[in-house]
Amino acid sequence: MDRMLRPDVSSLTAMRAHRWFTGEPVAEEQLHHVLEAGRWTGSARNRQPWRFVVVRSRAVRRQLAGLGAYAAHLATAPVVIALGVDEETGGEDAQFDAGRAAQNMMLAAHLQGLASCPASFFPAANVDRAGRLCGLAGPWRVRTAISLGHPAAAPAGKSAIPTGRLPLAELVTEITDSPD
Repeated sequence: MDRMLRPDVSSLTAMRAHRWFTGEPVAEEQLHHVLEAGRWTGSARNRQPWRFVVVRSRAVRRQLAGLGAYAAHLATAPVVIALGVDEETGGEDAQFDAGRAAQNMMLAAHLQGLASCPASFFPAANVDRAGRLCGLAGPWRVRTAISLGHPAAAPAGKSAIPTGRLPLAELVTEITDSPD
């Protein structure tokens, strides 16, 4: 069976947000698989409260990169996927559902050898500006975008961001039935 359809757990746990990209374009077929992974993501009551805006314009990517404290990577990626979310129709689940779609798209990218990294836009004025840049009006709000491209080597030096993960023993609490 195609690895895209049946990844093993190690391919999922190996994915990392990657902020550096080569100039190589993303193939249309690869982008299609990424977008399909987002489209087929489950959502509360199947509301699908998202729209995906593919941004290839260098000027728009640069402007989006200025709307979040950690969004600079959007300027250098060959493709940015902005997520418009309808919080009115989607209800309290809308942002959670959009996060699920974003993660699915990032996993689909990873399984094809592409790199990706999410970015958040804030404060609210930046969310509004991101929506305008992406051509979306109310009720759609653009709080998140994903950079997408072929991975380039990270710059030399030590990362300012911690690496690794906490052990499961520090993350998991189990509740069981008590013996009578």
